[in-house]
Amino acid sequence: MPTRRRFLLSLALALVLLAGACSSSDRPVVTEGTGNPATAKAGDPAPTAPAQVRCDPDLYCVAEAKTTDAQPVYANPGDAEPVTSIARSYPEQPVVFLVAKDEGDWLQVYLPIRPNGSTGYVKKDDVDLSQHDWHIEVRLAEFDLKVYNGDELFLDAPIAVAADNTPTPGGNFYTTELIKPPDPNSVYGTYAYGLSGYSDTLTTFNGGPGQLGIHGTNRPELIGSKVSHGCIRMTNENIEKLAPVLPLGVPVEIYENVPEGAVVDG
Repeated sequence: MPTRRRFLLSLALALVLLAGACSSSDRPVVTEGTGNPATAKAGDPAPTAPAQVRCDPDLYCVAEAKTTDAQPVYANPGDAEPVTSIARSYPEQPVVFLVAKDEGDWLQVYLPIRPNGSTGYVKKDDVDLSQHDWHIEVRLAEFDLKVYNGDELFLDAPIAVAADNTPTPGGNFYTTELIKPPDPNSVYGTYAYGLSGYSDTLTTFNGGPGQLGIHGTNRPELIGSKVSHGCIRMTNENIEKLAPVLPLGVPVEIYENVPEGAVVDG
């Protein structure tokens, strides 16, 4: 099982991952967002500036953009002008980044854009930070997905994987959104997680950008086979165990083949 440090190092070195596509012209609806900004009342004392939050190096750190507009991203810490910006994929869904490095007033983050593995910098004041200890391991050759909370195995589930002509390469991504399809009997099942990676073989798919994902299915009999355009399919029962508990910004490590020396259960 990879530690946080090994995961981030491998993500920095292997700048490619997931291929295939899950996007559809029939865009699923997102789960409702949370959080209502507090409003100040007349006569309330002026708030004091909170102590600067720093990322715990032993946990995964997630930066959520405060703005509902596109989040500016900079090439280097301290730059006056951004080099790009990341907009919401869905109006109700925030932009989240997995943090690579906390540099005080600036955060180096992994970006959910092409090319896969891209990084940039965001201002810490522009985001809200959260931390967790969840991660996901996917072994394509074994048709297996494992979810860990720290050292504890939370879920071990069989999956369907990509067809050979639209393969999902090994590498590292993170979850970027949780969506709830309007029709639970569609190919996406009851829930779908968007991933930060994009297809290496499909630049578009059904009107979408070729984004990768992990989702449920209306064809559970196909679990254990190569059927998708690059996404990972689970039974609805299993993805419904994840939707209530997994935060966004969960690392997803995908192995094309079983790692040498790894012990695979079952």
